[in-house]
Amino acid sequence: MGNSALKAHLETAQKTGVFQLTGKGLTEFPEDLQKLTSNLRTIDLSNNKIELLPPVIGKFSFLKSLVLNNNKLTALPEELCKLKKLETLHLNGNHLRQLPAAFGQLLALKTLSLSGNQLRTVPTQLCGLRHLDVVDLSKNQIQNVPDTVGELQAIELNLNQNQISQISVQISHCPRLKVLRLEENCLELGMLPQSILSDSQISLLAVEGNLFEIKKLRELEGYDKYMERFTATKKKFA
Repeated sequence: MGNSALKAHLETAQKTGVFQLTGKGLTEFPEDLQKLTSNLRTIDLSNNKIELLPPVIGKFSFLKSLVLNNNKLTALPEELCKLKKLETLHLNGNHLRQLPAAFGQLLALKTLSLSGNQLRTVPTQLCGLRHLDVVDLSKNQIQNVPDTVGELQAIELNLNQNQISQISVQISHCPRLKVLRLEENCLELGMLPQSILSDSQISLLAVEGNLFEIKKLRELEGYDKYMERFTATKKKFA
Protein backbone atom coordinates (compact mmCIF):
# COMPACT_ATOMS: atom_id res chain seq x y z
CA MET A 1 0.00 0.00 0.00
CA GLY A 2 1.38 3.40 -1.02
CA ASN A 3 2.26 6.19 1.37
CA SER A 4 -0.38 8.48 -0.08
CA ALA A 5 -3.11 5.95 0.71
CA LEU A 6 -1.86 5.62 4.28
CA LYS A 7 -1.70 9.41 4.56
CA ALA A 8 -5.34 9.67 3.45
CA HIS A 9 -6.34 7.10 6.10
CA LEU A 10 -4.44 9.05 8.75
CA GLU A 11 -6.12 12.32 7.78
CA THR A 12 -9.55 10.71 7.98
CA ALA A 13 -8.66 9.18 11.34
CA GLN A 14 -7.61 12.54 12.71
CA LYS A 15 -11.09 13.90 12.00
CA THR A 16 -13.19 10.87 12.93
CA GLY A 17 -11.19 9.21 15.72
CA VAL A 18 -11.41 5.92 13.78
CA PHE A 19 -8.46 4.28 12.04
CA GLN A 20 -9.46 1.28 9.96
CA LEU A 21 -7.03 -0.47 7.64
CA THR A 22 -8.00 -4.10 7.06
CA GLY A 23 -6.78 -6.75 4.65
CA LYS A 24 -3.81 -4.77 3.34
CA GLY A 25 -1.05 -7.27 4.13
CA LEU A 26 0.49 -5.02 6.81
CA THR A 27 3.32 -6.79 8.62
CA GLU A 28 3.66 -4.22 11.39
CA PHE A 29 1.64 -1.69 13.35
CA PRO A 30 1.74 1.57 11.30
CA GLU A 31 4.37 3.78 12.91
CA ASP A 32 2.60 6.96 11.80
CA LEU A 33 -0.32 6.15 14.10
CA GLN A 34 1.84 7.47 16.94
CA LYS A 35 0.92 10.98 15.80
CA LEU A 36 -2.71 10.25 16.73
CA THR A 37 -2.34 8.89 20.26
CA SER A 38 -4.70 11.54 21.65
CA ASN A 39 -7.21 11.39 18.75
CA LEU A 40 -8.08 7.76 18.26
CA ARG A 41 -11.08 6.04 19.85
CA THR A 42 -11.06 3.03 17.49
CA ILE A 43 -8.28 1.10 15.76
CA ASP A 44 -9.13 -1.79 13.41
CA LEU A 45 -6.21 -3.57 11.74
CA SER A 46 -7.92 -6.92 11.11
CA ASN A 47 -6.90 -9.39 8.39
CA ASN A 48 -3.29 -8.30 8.13
CA LYS A 49 -0.02 -10.06 8.98
CA ILE A 50 1.01 -8.11 12.07
CA GLU A 51 3.25 -10.19 14.37
CA LEU A 52 3.96 -7.63 17.06
CA LEU A 53 2.01 -4.93 18.85
CA PRO A 54 4.56 -2.24 19.85
CA PRO A 55 4.77 -0.78 23.40
CA VAL A 56 3.52 2.57 22.00
CA ILE A 57 0.01 1.05 22.04
CA GLY A 58 -0.09 2.02 25.73
CA LYS A 59 -0.06 5.72 24.78
CA PHE A 60 -3.46 5.66 23.02
CA SER A 61 -5.11 6.78 26.24
CA PHE A 62 -8.55 7.51 24.72
CA LEU A 63 -8.84 4.21 22.84
CA LYS A 64 -12.19 2.46 23.38
CA SER A 65 -12.01 -0.25 20.73
CA LEU A 66 -9.04 -2.25 19.46
CA VAL A 67 -9.64 -4.86 16.76
CA LEU A 68 -6.80 -7.05 15.49
CA ASN A 69 -8.61 -10.16 14.29
CA ASN A 70 -6.75 -12.55 11.97
CA ASN A 71 -3.20 -11.35 12.36
CA LYS A 72 -0.10 -13.24 13.51
CA LEU A 73 0.25 -12.01 17.09
CA THR A 74 1.99 -14.47 19.43
CA ALA A 75 2.07 -12.19 22.49
CA LEU A 76 0.72 -8.86 23.75
CA PRO A 77 2.86 -6.14 25.35
CA GLU A 78 2.32 -5.23 29.02
CA GLU A 79 1.81 -1.63 27.82
CA LEU A 80 -1.56 -2.66 26.38
CA CYS A 81 -2.79 -2.85 29.96
CA LYS A 82 -2.47 0.94 30.35
CA LEU A 83 -5.54 1.54 28.17
CA LYS A 84 -7.88 2.60 30.96
CA LYS A 85 -10.76 3.48 28.60
CA LEU A 86 -10.63 0.31 26.46
CA GLU A 87 -14.07 -1.32 26.31
CA THR A 88 -13.76 -3.68 23.34
CA LEU A 89 -10.82 -5.93 22.46
CA HIS A 90 -11.08 -8.36 19.55
CA LEU A 91 -8.07 -10.62 18.94
CA ASN A 92 -9.69 -13.59 17.20
CA GLY A 93 -7.58 -15.76 14.92
CA ASN A 94 -4.08 -15.01 16.25
CA HIS A 95 -1.48 -17.25 17.95
CA LEU A 96 -1.78 -16.04 21.54
CA ARG A 97 -0.88 -18.50 24.31
CA GLN A 98 -1.39 -16.16 27.27
CA LEU A 99 -2.35 -12.65 28.32
CA PRO A 100 -0.07 -10.05 29.92
CA ALA A 101 0.21 -10.31 33.71
CA ALA A 102 -1.31 -6.84 34.17
CA PHE A 103 -4.33 -7.56 31.93
CA GLY A 104 -6.60 -7.16 34.97
CA GLN A 105 -5.87 -3.40 34.86
CA LEU A 106 -8.11 -2.97 31.80
CA LEU A 107 -10.92 -1.97 34.13
CA ALA A 108 -13.28 -0.55 31.48
CA LEU A 109 -13.24 -3.73 29.36
CA LYS A 110 -16.72 -5.01 28.45
CA THR A 111 -16.14 -7.32 25.49
CA LEU A 112 -13.18 -9.63 24.98
CA SER A 113 -12.87 -11.95 21.97
CA LEU A 114 -9.98 -14.40 21.84
CA SER A 115 -11.53 -17.08 19.64
CA GLY A 116 -9.12 -19.16 17.56
CA ASN A 117 -5.93 -18.67 19.58
CA GLN A 118 -3.74 -21.13 21.52
CA LEU A 119 -4.84 -20.52 25.11
CA ARG A 120 -4.64 -23.60 27.34
CA THR A 121 -6.61 -22.25 30.29
CA VAL A 122 -9.14 -19.58 31.23
CA PRO A 123 -6.85 -16.63 32.08
CA THR A 124 -7.06 -15.75 35.78
CA GLN A 125 -6.46 -12.06 34.89
CA LEU A 126 -10.08 -11.86 33.66
CA CYS A 127 -11.46 -12.35 37.16
CA GLY A 128 -10.71 -8.81 38.34
CA LEU A 129 -12.54 -7.14 35.46
CA ARG A 130 -15.78 -5.89 37.00
CA HIS A 131 -17.41 -4.56 33.81
CA LEU A 132 -16.71 -7.56 31.61
CA ASP A 133 -19.92 -8.68 29.89
CA VAL A 134 -18.92 -11.03 27.09
CA VAL A 135 -15.88 -13.32 26.93
CA ASP A 136 -15.26 -15.47 23.85
CA LEU A 137 -12.57 -18.12 24.35
CA SER A 138 -13.92 -20.55 21.74
CA LYS A 139 -11.61 -22.52 19.43
CA ASN A 140 -8.61 -22.58 21.76
CA GLN A 141 -6.84 -25.50 23.48
CA ILE A 142 -8.39 -25.14 26.94
CA GLN A 143 -8.58 -28.47 28.80
CA ASN A 144 -10.02 -27.48 32.15
CA VAL A 145 -11.83 -24.59 33.81
CA PRO A 146 -10.08 -23.73 37.12
CA ASP A 147 -11.50 -22.67 40.50
CA THR A 148 -10.66 -19.01 39.87
CA VAL A 149 -13.51 -18.90 37.32
CA GLY A 150 -15.92 -18.38 40.23
CA GLU A 151 -14.82 -14.74 40.41
CA LEU A 152 -15.53 -14.04 36.74
CA GLN A 153 -18.04 -11.18 36.34
CA ALA A 154 -19.04 -11.93 32.74
CA ILE A 155 -22.66 -12.37 31.63
CA GLU A 156 -21.71 -14.63 28.73
CA LEU A 157 -18.78 -17.07 28.52
CA ASN A 158 -18.14 -18.91 25.26
CA LEU A 159 -15.91 -21.98 25.58
CA ASN A 160 -17.14 -23.82 22.48
CA GLN A 161 -14.71 -26.01 20.53
CA ASN A 162 -11.99 -26.47 23.11
CA GLN A 163 -10.75 -29.71 24.74
CA ILE A 164 -12.44 -29.23 28.10
CA SER A 165 -12.88 -32.39 30.16
CA GLN A 166 -13.08 -30.80 33.62
CA ILE A 167 -14.98 -27.80 35.01
CA SER A 168 -14.63 -26.42 38.52
CA VAL A 169 -17.83 -26.41 40.55
CA GLN A 170 -16.96 -22.75 41.29
CA ILE A 171 -18.43 -21.78 37.91
CA SER A 172 -21.83 -21.95 39.61
CA HIS A 173 -20.79 -19.02 41.81
CA CYS A 174 -20.21 -16.55 38.97
CA PRO A 175 -22.48 -13.70 40.11
CA ARG A 176 -23.62 -12.48 36.68
CA LEU A 177 -23.12 -15.49 34.40
CA LYS A 178 -26.28 -16.12 32.39
CA VAL A 179 -24.97 -17.78 29.21
CA LEU A 180 -22.44 -20.63 29.27
CA ARG A 181 -21.42 -22.20 25.96
CA LEU A 182 -19.55 -25.50 26.12
CA GLU A 183 -20.39 -27.06 22.76
CA GLU A 184 -17.97 -29.50 21.12
CA ASN A 185 -15.69 -30.23 24.05
CA CYS A 186 -14.63 -33.50 25.76
CA LEU A 187 -17.04 -33.46 28.70
CA GLU A 188 -18.45 -36.62 30.25
CA LEU A 189 -21.83 -36.03 31.90
CA GLY A 190 -20.35 -36.81 35.33
CA MET A 191 -17.84 -33.98 34.90
CA LEU A 192 -20.51 -31.31 34.48
CA PRO A 193 -21.12 -29.78 37.94
CA GLN A 194 -24.80 -30.33 38.80
CA SER A 195 -24.81 -27.02 40.68
CA ILE A 196 -24.76 -25.31 37.25
CA LEU A 197 -28.32 -26.61 36.92
CA SER A 198 -29.55 -26.45 40.50
CA ASP A 199 -27.74 -23.49 42.00
CA SER A 200 -26.45 -20.85 39.56
CA GLN A 201 -27.60 -17.81 37.59
CA ILE A 202 -27.09 -19.63 34.28
CA SER A 203 -30.22 -19.57 32.13
CA LEU A 204 -28.70 -20.78 28.85
CA LEU A 205 -26.40 -23.80 28.95
CA ALA A 206 -25.21 -25.02 25.53
CA VAL A 207 -23.51 -28.44 25.75
CA GLU A 208 -24.22 -30.16 22.43
CA GLY A 209 -21.36 -32.15 20.91
CA ASN A 210 -19.80 -33.54 24.10
CA LEU A 211 -19.41 -37.15 25.29
CA PHE A 212 -23.02 -37.62 26.42
CA GLU A 213 -26.52 -37.51 25.01
CA ILE A 214 -28.49 -34.35 25.72
CA LYS A 215 -31.46 -36.40 26.95
CA LYS A 216 -29.25 -37.70 29.80
CA LEU A 217 -28.74 -34.10 30.92
CA ARG A 218 -32.51 -33.79 31.37
CA GLU A 219 -32.45 -36.62 33.90
CA LEU A 220 -30.03 -34.85 36.23
CA GLU A 221 -31.11 -33.45 39.57
CA GLY A 222 -31.63 -29.70 39.28
CA TYR A 223 -32.56 -29.76 35.59
CA ASP A 224 -36.09 -28.55 36.40
CA LYS A 225 -34.66 -25.54 38.26
CA TYR A 226 -32.48 -24.74 35.25
CA MET A 227 -35.52 -24.98 32.96
CA GLU A 228 -37.40 -22.50 35.15
CA ARG A 229 -34.60 -19.95 34.64
CA PHE A 230 -34.40 -20.79 30.93
CA THR A 231 -38.15 -20.30 30.42
CA ALA A 232 -38.27 -17.10 32.49
CA THR A 233 -35.46 -15.60 30.40
CA LYS A 234 -37.12 -16.65 27.19
CA LYS A 235 -40.36 -14.97 28.24
CA LYS A 236 -38.50 -11.79 29.10
CA PHE A 237 -37.14 -11.51 25.55
CA ALA A 238 -40.24 -12.78 23.76
